[in-house]
Amino acid sequence: MDRNFIVALGLAFIILIGWDVMVLGPQREAQREAQREAGIAAAESAPESLTADLAVPTVDATLTRIEALKQAPGRIAIDTPSMIGSLNLRGATLDDISLKNYRVAPDDDAPLVNVLSPRSTTTATYIRSGLIVNGEGDDQVVWSAPEGARLTPETPVTLTRRDGDVLHTLKISVDDEFMFTAEHSVTNEGTEQASVLPYGFAIQKGLPEDLQNFMILFEGPLGVVDGQLYDRKYKKLDKNPKNAVTETGIGGWAGITDKYWLAAAIPPQDTPFQLKLTRVPNTATPVYRASYQLDGFMLQPGDTASVTSHMFAGAKVVETLQNYEKNLGISDFDKAVDWGMFFFLTRPIFHTLHFFAELTGNYGVAILLLTLVIKALLFPLANASYRSMAGMRKVAPEMKRIQERYKDDKLKQQQEIMALYKKHKINPASGCLPVLLQMPIFFALYKVLFTTIEIRHEPFLYIKDLASRDPTTIFNLFGLLPYDPTVVPVIGPFLGIGILPLLMGAAMWVQTKLNPPPADPVQAQVFGFLPLIFMFIFAPFASGLVLYWFWNTFLGVVQQYVIMKRAGVEVDLLGNIKQTFSKKGAVKEKPAE
Repeated sequence: MDRNFIVALGLAFIILIGWDVMVLGPQREAQREAQREAGIAAAESAPESLTADLAVPTVDATLTRIEALKQAPGRIAIDTPSMIGSLNLRGATLDDISLKNYRVAPDDDAPLVNVLSPRSTTTATYIRSGLIVNGEGDDQVVWSAPEGARLTPETPVTLTRRDGDVLHTLKISVDDEFMFTAEHSVTNEGTEQASVLPYGFAIQKGLPEDLQNFMILFEGPLGVVDGQLYDRKYKKLDKNPKNAVTETGIGGWAGITDKYWLAAAIPPQDTPFQLKLTRVPNTATPVYRASYQLDGFMLQPGDTASVTSHMFAGAKVVETLQNYEKNLGISDFDKAVDWGMFFFLTRPIFHTLHFFAELTGNYGVAILLLTLVIKALLFPLANASYRSMAGMRKVAPEMKRIQERYKDDKLKQQQEIMALYKKHKINPASGCLPVLLQMPIFFALYKVLFTTIEIRHEPFLYIKDLASRDPTTIFNLFGLLPYDPTVVPVIGPFLGIGILPLLMGAAMWVQTKLNPPPADPVQAQVFGFLPLIFMFIFAPFASGLVLYWFWNTFLGVVQQYVIMKRAGVEVDLLGNIKQTFSKKGAVKEKPAE
């Protein structure tokens, strides 16, 4: 059964990748196509006021970040415990935010992460909410601010501007984390009624510099309407702008996201709005927009109307997003995290992992504890599997005699073998079941380690970042030689065989030695190489994932050894290892006593 175990492991890994490519991929495509058709139909039937284009950015000359910041007609400094930056008075646009607690690399002297950048930079990201009055956009309007104004959690800022006979007042406040509140009011001081259209958007100009382009990761415009998540990858909108989303409902938000960061515009949660995820047409540099529009209304002479919205610019910390859901009533805000199709596994795995990390103060230790929990949940199945494997070992000589006795009658041979299984209460399929059940768990853990920011730059022992590959490699003697083999063209990514992949491969190899090698020398060599192959496959994965698989395999070796000994099966681990390196390799089974 050791052969079945390794074969099942290899097949399950292939199935895992193939399932996403051949099954989940087409399902997502079909779902998004249906959403696209519904969106087109809604857009064609919507009134003109709702389908009007919002603040399409012109593609300015590309400037450096410093040059672009100086270009603005005025800025208000932003300073909170979590962020630093400024508000552009042109359009009252949030386009300059850096996060104080996040750096681009796990080093104290690395630059801060920028989540928002001015529109005239190469890859700009910015957000805004506003009111369009009488069809006149406010993209280029410069607001007035009090002299020396500074936006902090203790000091909100009030801006003003006049649009003909309509007076605009915008009060902007910010909390200790990543949320801005915009209270926008308009007063009609004229004699004619005025039309008012509230909106908000997040815009990405050009593709982000750190675009990942992984199959399992979503990056691009997304939003929620009525509890339903809608998203469009950049390349999908590039291939066909008709893949845009147009949906109407109550409760939700619109944003631009990448792996860890989110820029979002959030409408009032009790008011109907229209969500649009589009690529802006006719721009030399691609411009992607996630926007919302509320129903327009008429403002009578002498009347005042107010709209309160929110804007988010920061890290996709799950607890923070869920707190905003609870405290501000933002519908399904934590869906900004890419939980994937296996969300029913990724969510509980994340929360369990986070609980252990809070308890121990280290995500590496948390992964070890999570592995113990998964082992405990699968304990009954694993025990049945290992008992079945032990039983197979005990009846192997008798089964071999049956095969030799009925070698010319395959039907009779199968009948006798099945009778033998029944007599000794053996289920040969149970050996593969625990491995197959672990595959969805493995994929869900991979998703959690890859997409959640909580694990980013978390250290464990010699590892600085559990979300990245093992930083060591045997091919430069773990750093003793002054060169990096992973930069070698083509094969470089496979040369990063660090300490954890080596330990994982060794544990898998030892597990195969709990049973004697197959009698067929070729078969023995194939199964002997499988742990080596998996070691190279796993090397580029997040080190946290390799840590899980090593620890899981090690515990499996101990568990299998104990169960086989209790079942009365002789386990000659050292003898099997010596046999592997002997000149003859595989040996014949001992005759039955």
